[in-house]
Amino acid sequence: MIREYSGLQSHPLKTGSSFVRPVQAFPERVKLSDPAASVMTDLTRISVISVRAKTSMERANAKMIRYGIRMLLVLDDNDQVAGLLTASDVLGEKPMRFLQNMGGTHADIMVRDIMSTQRELSAMKIEDVQKAKVGDIVASLKKSNRQHALVVTEGADGKQTVCGLFSITQIARLLGAQVQSFELARTFEEIEAAISHG
Repeated sequence: MIREYSGLQSHPLKTGSSFVRPVQAFPERVKLSDPAASVMTDLTRISVISVRAKTSMERANAKMIRYGIRMLLVLDDNDQVAGLLTASDVLGEKPMRFLQNMGGTHADIMVRDIMSTQRELSAMKIEDVQKAKVGDIVASLKKSNRQHALVVTEGADGKQTVCGLFSITQIARLLGAQVQSFELARTFEEIEAAISHG
């Protein structure tokens, strides 16, 4: 049976070989009335960048810079979501507060010391996102005063799986806002300005 097939020739793998990473294409521009799913990072199409809770803050920050992102999903030793780490967590007041309370240096700070823990997080259900508009997501992020939102599917057993995420900075850019600062209030002002001029 196998004699009907011929094997393929193998070639040495060259030094410095890379590998394909999935890329999700977003629309060039969106309106508030467009489907929310059009601005969601879909984790069935693109790999989430994650970090362990026991990783140093400096290594986590370097990872965000390397990938050009402002948020990492924090995983525990069982690959379950332990929390979120944002650039604001790293660059804001949290590291200073930690050092004031615990002592040490920046090199001593771990992701777990400054992240938002799983207990502090909420998520949107994918069924609601699929019926929502971009404007609904902007309003939700503004109401919760957060830069990011998680999206989950829920199994029959009630277990949640993170399947997507929203970033207000990314949404602002897709709406045509000139995002100059990573200050949340400014981002919402820039969105308002872009919409009124649009």
